[in-house]
Amino acid sequence: QVQLVESGGGLVQAGGSLRVSCAASGRPFSTYSVGWFRQAPEQEREFVAAITWNGRGTYYADSVKGRFTISRDNAKNTVYLQMNSLKPEDTAVYYCAAHYGGGVVTESSRYGGWGQGTQVTVSS
Repeated sequence: QVQLVESGGGLVQAGGSLRVSCAASGRPFSTYSVGWFRQAPEQEREFVAAITWNGRGTYYADSVKGRFTISRDNAKNTVYLQMNSLKPEDTAVYYCAAHYGGGVVTESSRYGGWGQGTQVTVSS
């Protein structure tokens, strides 16, 4: 099984940047893809970005494309989400999770090992 722990959230002004991290333990890190999701108050959890086990494949939601970058360091068992040009609508709790199949997928039901989340708040 995989255990994931998010960190790096905080308060930032609109237009600013923030990097959140997802540290993994348990199952060998290079055997699964990782996705980032977010959930704002009273809204459903939504897909943000995902990366394949070797980092060669990435996929982004249209709402963050061109502003967010997902990456991974398999030597450190960590996935990162670099968020630039942040907007108030990016405010949410950000979660990472593992997908044990190949490739990248956007459905949250296909992910496991969810972390506890990290709060990102963007002020206007």
